[in-house]
Amino acid sequence: MHARRTHVAGIRQTRGMPKPPSAARLRAARLESHGLRRGLTTVADAVRRLGAIQAQDFTAAKWVLGARVPRSVAADVDAAVESREIVRSWPMRGTLHLVPAERLRPILAITGPRVQQQTATRHRQLELDAATYRRARAVAEAELAGGASRSRKELQTAWEAAGIGTRGQRGYHLISWLAHDAVVCWGPVEGRGQRLVLLDEWAPGQAAEDRDETLAELFRTYVAGHGPATVRDFAWWSGLTHGDARVARAAAGGTVTEFDQERLVAMDAGWPADRASPTPRAAAAGLALAAFDEYFLGYTDRDAVCDRAHAGRVIPGGNGVFQPILVAGGRVVGTWRRGRDASSIVIEGFDAASPLDPVTFTTSLRAWSRFRGHELESVTVA
Repeated sequence: MHARRTHVAGIRQTRGMPKPPSAARLRAARLESHGLRRGLTTVADAVRRLGAIQAQDFTAAKWVLGARVPRSVAADVDAAVESREIVRSWPMRGTLHLVPAERLRPILAITGPRVQQQTATRHRQLELDAATYRRARAVAEAELAGGASRSRKELQTAWEAAGIGTRGQRGYHLISWLAHDAVVCWGPVEGRGQRLVLLDEWAPGQAAEDRDETLAELFRTYVAGHGPATVRDFAWWSGLTHGDARVARAAAGGTVTEFDQERLVAMDAGWPADRASPTPRAAAAGLALAAFDEYFLGYTDRDAVCDRAHAGRVIPGGNGVFQPILVAGGRVVGTWRRGRDASSIVIEGFDAASPLDPVTFTTSLRAWSRFRGHELESVTVA
């Protein structure tokens, strides 16, 4: 006797099989993976959960972590950097990220050569060849040896003194080249930024890994901190080729499991990995998340959490600068910004027909203010 089949929303089903997960279940599962439903214990735990956090805006990256670690403050992120549990460098997509210190070198071994290939044309335009790089590296290693640190300006001044020009982005590209070769990284926190150090001295002892082992761990970590997510999402997030992404998924094996026909979650994710379990509600309280938060940024397909018609409000003009976002029920519903001073916040919803209620986001915004060392006094609607 054959099972009776039906078609629902283009998906072929067999009666008796679990229904495809709902959009609400997907968003609740993502909030769970991101540590936004129940919170995470420490800043280092949050970085390990997400695998990597885009951090060219260091201040915004701190709140990506603060939003996931209840009662934390910005100084806790600085402390995690200073204790060398986490490190900031260019591990993926040619962009600054915070990563667990022990994972940086294995990731760079895979992503570094690819980024260097992608920047080869720009290096030729800037007249940066292998000989120039070797000279710049020798100067940098001499300047940073013995636990020393330098600001970007100080290192570029040393290069200029050695006859290595740094104008026209040459200095930036030399630093990036050194970072992708695992020579330097950002170390001690200074004001709103950091100072450069030698990676071998700042985070020594990172063991070499088999390439497939690194790919498997990177994929498993991405899915654990971002799932439900697709292999295509992972390829974009990591900056790897789709071929490498497929290898990574295969190497991850049974550490991940299907959430639906395309998306995956970590096998040990709890209820999100059990399709027969009831769907918990998404976080009831509204969330005020950072610019560049991984909840929105970490996917090539963001439709599940943000109406495509409104996505441009998060990235105005498609210029790559992401705005801080407001999330309700797992859905991105607006943006927010600081008001005239650090104690006031302005929120702006996407749907004029359904104005946002400031009360929904007050708890999260108050946590942000405390994280930054202020007390929230007012929330207004734009």
